[in-house]
Amino acid sequence: MKVVSAKICPFVQRVTALLEAKRITYEIEYISLNNKPQWFLDISPNAQVPVLVTDTGIALFESDAICEYLDEISKPIEGHISSEQRALDRAWSYMATKNYLTQCSVMRSATSETLNERLANLSQLFTKAEAVLAEGPFFKGAALSNVDIAWLPLLHRSDIICKYTTYDLLAGNPKVQAWRKALMNSDIVEKSVSDDFEKVFTNFYLSNKTYLGTKKCCVNPVKGREQKTDHYETSSC
Repeated sequence: MKVVSAKICPFVQRVTALLEAKRITYEIEYISLNNKPQWFLDISPNAQVPVLVTDTGIALFESDAICEYLDEISKPIEGHISSEQRALDRAWSYMATKNYLTQCSVMRSATSETLNERLANLSQLFTKAEAVLAEGPFFKGAALSNVDIAWLPLLHRSDIICKYTTYDLLAGNPKVQAWRKALMNSDIVEKSVSDDFEKVFTNFYLSNKTYLGTKKCCVNPVKGREQKTDHYETSSC
C-alpha cells in the first residue's frame, strides 16, 4: 500500500504512526499542497492528504476512515478491550484530531495576543487529558493504544516547539508532559515522518513570520520583571 503525504501534515503522521506501530509495510509519496498534481486530485475527493492507496488500488481518504480500515485488516496494537473501551478510545482519538488544525494556527500566530487567544482552546484540551491520564507511561497505562497514536502529532509538535524556543504548549500539565516524553522516546515518532521533517517544520512554524519564530516569547526572566509567558518552562523541555 502507499500513503500520499505532505511532509508536515499531522493527519498524515497519525496514519504513518499507526502503520509503524502495526509494522505494516508501506510506500510514501510526498506532494506539494500548493501545487497538487492532477493524479492526486483525481483520487482524493476532498483534495486533502492523507490518501491511502490499498494493495488492490482503492484510494481511501480521511485519516479517521483510514485508521479504522487499518484496524480492520490487521491485528490491533492493543487487544482484548471491551466495546465500551473501544468507543472511548475512538472518542479520545477524535478529540485529538479535531485539534490538529487548532495547534497549527497556534504555532503560526504572528503576535503574542493572537498566540494567547488561540492557545486558550488548545490548553483546555491538554488539561482534559491531564485529568484522565493513567499512571503511564502511555495514555491508558503500560500499553500503547490507538489514543497514543492519535495524540502523537500534537505531542510531537509541542516537543519541537519546546526544544527550539523553550515555550511549552503543555505547561501546567505534568502528566501530559511525561506522556509526551514517553512517546518521544519510542521509535515510532522518528519512523512516522520524513528525514527532513524537523527542518521543514521549523522553517514553516518557526520562521520570522511567527511569534514563536522570533523567540520573543522565550527571553529569560529578569529579576523584578514579569516573564513573557507562563508557558516558559525550561525544565520540561
